[in-house]
Amino acid sequence: MKQLFYLFLAAMIGGIAAAVTVLSIVGSPSSATPLPPPAPAASPTLVAQRNMVEELPTPLDLRPAARLAIPAVVHIKALTKDGQREVVKALFSDRETSQGLREGEGSGVIYTSNGYIVTNHHVIAGADDITVTTTDRKVYPASLVGEDPKSDLAVLRIEGNDLPYLKLADSDDVEPGTWVLAVGNPFGLTSTVTAGIISARGRSINLLADLDAIESFLQTDAAVNPGNSGGALVDADGQLVGINTAIASKTGKFQGYSFAIPSNLVQRVADDIIAYGNYRRAFLGVEISTFTNSDQQRLGLKNRTEGVVIDAIFAGGSAAAAGLKVDDLIIRIDNRTIRDLPKLTEFIGRARVGETLKLTVVRNGLELEVVVPLIK
Repeated sequence: MKQLFYLFLAAMIGGIAAAVTVLSIVGSPSSATPLPPPAPAASPTLVAQRNMVEELPTPLDLRPAARLAIPAVVHIKALTKDGQREVVKALFSDRETSQGLREGEGSGVIYTSNGYIVTNHHVIAGADDITVTTTDRKVYPASLVGEDPKSDLAVLRIEGNDLPYLKLADSDDVEPGTWVLAVGNPFGLTSTVTAGIISARGRSINLLADLDAIESFLQTDAAVNPGNSGGALVDADGQLVGINTAIASKTGKFQGYSFAIPSNLVQRVADDIIAYGNYRRAFLGVEISTFTNSDQQRLGLKNRTEGVVIDAIFAGGSAAAAGLKVDDLIIRIDNRTIRDLPKLTEFIGRARVGETLKLTVVRNGLELEVVVPLIK
């Protein structure tokens, strides 16, 4: 009996030992199902990249600007019986109609709610009959209020009230990189909008033949084609930055560069035409040119690289009355820097007869301020 008890006790102890052994094996880390490794901590570079993505600005929405601009841009047709009508590097179509009339197409911008419209002079030059079509397809006969070939601007008038028009931006504040929309009627496709940026300011491309023409264009890469002439260049707020006028192209079609008359000059010319029927332009009474390397050597101005040189002074003009001299280097007008000829012609062109300008010139190596009263 005692022997059986010892056998039972031994069996029980053996079972317990076996169970403990099995549990120790099953519970050991080496035999357990491996857990997935913890995710590695994000590196500082990855964290910075994620933050940059989260902080990126939302894309610029130009739809509100387009909604403002499209109704204020009109389609212009200009007819003439004169087959010799000259189109000055036109950006609009120019073709013969079935009646033998010569027809040009372009664009215009409603300037006031009571029917004044600004366009390019070359759009309507020599026209006998001008019609304007608005975006709601209403067709109006238009009369020519006045034109100025030397700035390539003209003002038309249609009978209308409460017409949509564009507010004017300050084109002096427009910088390269500013988003803009070009609105017009290229190839007869009405109310077309293209987008781009301001590429440069104060460009002269020798578009206008007159020596005293005003060329100080805004350059943009917004697509402009025949039919866009006279149309609107607007900023992201839908304000008028300029009037689309020309393209630099070997084919006659857009190749990446287009040019617009800045709104500050447009306002100056258009307001005069509306008030007086013509542009009452002030003249400095000088012959001038952009400062060059040869001027630098000739005048001994090695520390100067920019400005406009006075080459001749006309008797009885504003410059003569103010005491300006040949070889004076104009570097500022009213604290605005003058780097080259286009910007100077624009600033003078925007001034009014009777106003006074303060010119800073370099004479014999010294800076002088000269007050110039503008006379016609």
